[in-house]
Amino acid sequence: MDGDERRRRSAARHHLARPATSVEEATAGLVGLHSSDPVTVHLSLFARVTDFTTRDLEETLYERKTLVRMLGMRRTMFVVPLDVAAIMDEACTKAIAPRERRRLVKHLADQGFAKDAERWLDDVSERTLAALRARGEAAAVELTRDVPELGRKLIYDGDNAWARPVGVSTRVLFLLAAEGRIVRARPRGSWISGQYRWAELETWLGGPLPRLDHREACAELLRRWLHAFGPGTMTDITWWTGWTVKQTKASLDDVGAVGVDLGDGATGWIMPDDLEDADPPGRWVRLLPALDATVMGWKERDWFLGPHASDLFDRNGNAGPTIWADGRVVGGWTQMPDGRIATKLLEDVDARTQRLLRAESGRLEGWFGDARITPRFRSPVDRELRGT
Repeated sequence: MDGDERRRRSAARHHLARPATSVEEATAGLVGLHSSDPVTVHLSLFARVTDFTTRDLEETLYERKTLVRMLGMRRTMFVVPLDVAAIMDEACTKAIAPRERRRLVKHLADQGFAKDAERWLDDVSERTLAALRARGEAAAVELTRDVPELGRKLIYDGDNAWARPVGVSTRVLFLLAAEGRIVRARPRGSWISGQYRWAELETWLGGPLPRLDHREACAELLRRWLHAFGPGTMTDITWWTGWTVKQTKASLDDVGAVGVDLGDGATGWIMPDDLEDADPPGRWVRLLPALDATVMGWKERDWFLGPHASDLFDRNGNAGPTIWADGRVVGGWTQMPDGRIATKLLEDVDARTQRLLRAESGRLEGWFGDARITPRFRSPVDRELRGT
């Protein structure tokens, strides 16, 4: 399964060459959508769902609640289907919480918040949950009125010039999310807003997530990843999940994954019933947003990214907006202050690809309307196009 086959698979399974008919279908096809930047989810779905509107996502997240926004792999916020939420929580999120708790307790103790920092944190956490339960949904500023301790400040990186105060509310809410006790609810503003209300998970979903066996949850998460992203290397899987190599090997054994030659001497892993070649998808071009789930689905990206990482990723490894043509990244794009979509090709493309790119850029301009965005994670190409 060389690069050509992997590109054909991602084109079909990620709904890039042939759009999905619903938000749920597109989201499940990628296991989940990155949601660190609120804009990413909407633009990822625009690229994949026929006639997508922001209202379509709002209905699934806030009314039907067939999707939920939760902390998941690598301490990253994802939008996932409800069945994936329980799998992700058991396989990945629960491992985050103990580390976050120890770290927060240490900071609270070191900065003199209480003689017994752990008891102090327990008290503030329970009162925060009670306030959420009473309100139904609440933003951090509203919870701080109910629990004044949330308004205090912690100083992070206090020994260097980048020391900065961080509200206790930010850390407590993150910990409660890592523990699977709360989820992000509606934004305080429009669809581009990064300020969210929070809700107690059981109140928001009408009950707790199903309890799953840890080993079975890890195996099921891997099955879904392999179907969406396979073949993938050991490095890809450990990076995407945040697992140790030991956990990854155990889960590969549990699902009966088989190794395939990726054509460059590396071994990729795939499910044993998924060895048929994909059908050619036809020609296609898509403009994917910063941190799109396809771009961030693998750690080893040369087979679709080529030599363009330094132009399209920031220093921390976050992908900026990318232009995709027939399964490969060929450039970057941004929205200008006047609403125009500006693009930069990083390699030569044929006339048909250029026509498809112009059409896709025009389609995205029309969809944005009066909305204006700035990617939270800025790539060199994005900065060059904007002149900033």
